[in-house]
Amino acid sequence: MLGRRPTAQSQAAFDGPGHDFKMTGREFLELDSPQQRLILERFKRMEMIQKMFNELPKADQNLCNHGKFFLAANSSLCGLAANNFFRGILHVRKASLVSAVPMAVIPFLSTAAVYEAFVHDPLFSGQLNCEVCAVIRGGLVGAVVGGFYPIFLAIPLNASLAARYMSTPLPGKENLLRYWLTTAQPVFRKMSVGILVQALTGLYLATKQHGIYIKMLLQMNTSRDPEELPE
Repeated sequence: MLGRRPTAQSQAAFDGPGHDFKMTGREFLELDSPQQRLILERFKRMEMIQKMFNELPKADQNLCNHGKFFLAANSSLCGLAANNFFRGILHVRKASLVSAVPMAVIPFLSTAAVYEAFVHDPLFSGQLNCEVCAVIRGGLVGAVVGGFYPIFLAIPLNASLAARYMSTPLPGKENLLRYWLTTAQPVFRKMSVGILVQALTGLYLATKQHGIYIKMLLQMNTSRDPEELPE
């Protein structure tokens, strides 16, 4: 009994679970391989784009790397201007530095971060090839984050200062929305030029950066085979 060889049926029964496990693992790898190839192709594309970017002229590199800071600086100016307008309307005379610092810093950081996340990174990682989409994104970031956002940010800041220093009587909760809509209307009218400038600046940056991206693709087209180019 101890020296008896296992039969074919017993051997199949013994090897069955392991055999199924091996087949399942191989099938899993085969199913997962297109995703792995896609990830590898994406990393390869990003490496190619980064290599071509490093070979660009310094002027193009500076525009791509530091253009967002120009848009962000204009956003800070919009924040300071909106803050001054609301301070004048609400007759706030104190805490000028306390209100100016966040109105300069927060719009700057927000505009730079949002432009980087929605325009620059998708563009130079090969995920945003549509020129119209890139330009629209740049204009929206400039207008919404760089223009409207500082104005809305100045409202609660100056409202809290007006309530703290009792410079202007504020309405109750039932008339709060109507009061701030009326108060903000002249500020929006005065800031309309700034919002337009921000939108045009975002459009300009996105257009120029997309042109640089196309230039990089053309350079890759001349240095590599067509089948190796990113789609």
